[in-house]
This record gives sequence, structure tokens and C-alpha cells, in this order.
Amino acid sequence: MRRASICLAVLGLLALAVPAIASAEITVSITKFKAKAIPVPKPGGKGTWKGTGNILGAGAAVEAEYEFEGSGYGPTAQKPAGGIPPISQVNFFLPAGAKLHPAGFGQCTEATLHNIGPSGCPKTSSASPIGTVLGEVTFGAERVAEETELSAFFGEGGLLFYTIGHSPVSLEIVSKGKYKPSHQPPYGEELETLVPPVASVPGAPFASVKTIHIKAGAARQSGKKIISYGTLPTKCKGGLPVKTEVIFGCEYGGARNFGIPAITKTATYKAPCPRKH
Repeated sequence: MRRASICLAVLGLLALAVPAIASAEITVSITKFKAKAIPVPKPGGKGTWKGTGNILGAGAAVEAEYEFEGSGYGPTAQKPAGGIPPISQVNFFLPAGAKLHPAGFGQCTEATLHNIGPSGCPKTSSASPIGTVLGEVTFGAERVAEETELSAFFGEGGLLFYTIGHSPVSLEIVSKGKYKPSHQPPYGEELETLVPPVASVPGAPFASVKTIHIKAGAARQSGKKIISYGTLPTKCKGGLPVKTEVIFGCEYGGARNFGIPAITKTATYKAPCPRKH
């Protein structure tokens, strides 16, 4: 199994790694959350599918943006106040009336992404163009920015998110998301995504996240008909509500132990009503 690997330059700095747990109070907030319906991207960045987008009842992709701020986690000499705690789970709530149509799309697996990478997944399982995550990792005695690429794939009851980073450390991360009914009006389906702890250097703080930007959605052609994985509600009054719950840290034990108590933050957003056909 391929796991998060460390750049060779880091190996000579292991002795400088800082402790994993901060003694200061850990605080965190979601400073930006936006989610809007957009035309469904075609594979390979070759435009978008006709008739999709912010239209009532039409197929659409979701463009989501997150920004976080925090302190108290992973303090270093150059950053004694510490920073944002690591994310352990992201829940995303779709508006009631939005529908999912998974039949006919390809399926990738967590094992394939770990062992081979995206090249091992069926092309029809691609669920997004490449998005971005700006993170923060430990590099020697410092906490530094890490720019990574984020891709989504259909599989295992929902979406698999594959994050890869190259500098200053080399990271490969798979986060597994499953859809389920939210039972929280005015929301419908909920995508619950578990994020694994990501260690850059043994004994150092886990990687954390500052920003996320992704466009998730896909469509396929069946004869002359275009079938989208997700479609918007057919009715709208006052806007389309979406919500996110982000859990930072947790102490579940084993591979899900982040070493700090869980902190849950919630943010909502109401997108303008889609236009009519």
C-alpha cells in the first residue's frame, strides 16, 4: 500500500521535529464557506455539458470553497501561537429536492487509489476536475504551507477524494465520503467524508488545512440523452440552502486518533434560486 511519503530532505531534520500536542487552547473557525451550482465539466477540461448548470431540475456540479483560521495547534519557535487543528471529518448537506443518479457511472476503490493512484481508476469514475487544498505541514522545526491537488472519484457508496502534494513534503491521502439521508430539513442528502490523520514527520503535529476549492460533478451520454450524476431541485423559494459541518481533531483511537478532543464547526450558505429552463 502506498502511504504518505516524506521528501528526502526532511529525513535529515527529524531531530528538529516539534511535539505533536499544543499546550495552548486550540481554537478554529470557518471563515468562508460558499457552494454554488455550475455547469458539469467534461473530462479532461474539454468544456462543459450542454444543458447543465444553475437551472431548475437540470444536471449540475457543485463548486465549493472553504477557508479556515485557527490557533493553538502545533506551535513552533517561529509560530508560538500555533495554527489550525487537523480536519477529521467534513459533512456536506445538499438542499432538499436535489437528486443523485449514480447508475451507469464508473466506480473506483480506496485500495486502487492507495496502491496505483488515479491512473488505475476507470475514466468514467472521475467526479471532478483537479481542485486545490492549501495545507500546513511540519518541515523540520517549522510549520510551512503545502499546496496540494484534490480530485474526486465515484466509488464505495459515494465519493473518494484523492489529495496529492509534492512540496515541501510528498503526500498521498484518500478521504472516503458516503451519502446518506440528512433528516435535517431543509436539507436532503448528506455527504459524510472521513479524513485520515496525515503525519509529515514522526512525532510532529498532523497536517492541517487552510483552504479547499473543488468542483464536484459529472455527466455521461446515453444515446442522445445527457445523464448527470446530480440534478438540482425542480422548485426553489428564497434560495437553495446548503450546510457544512467540519470536525477538527478527535480521539477515536487507532488510525482515527488525532490526539486532541474533537471541535465541530458549522457554516451555512444560501445560493440564489436557479433560473428556469
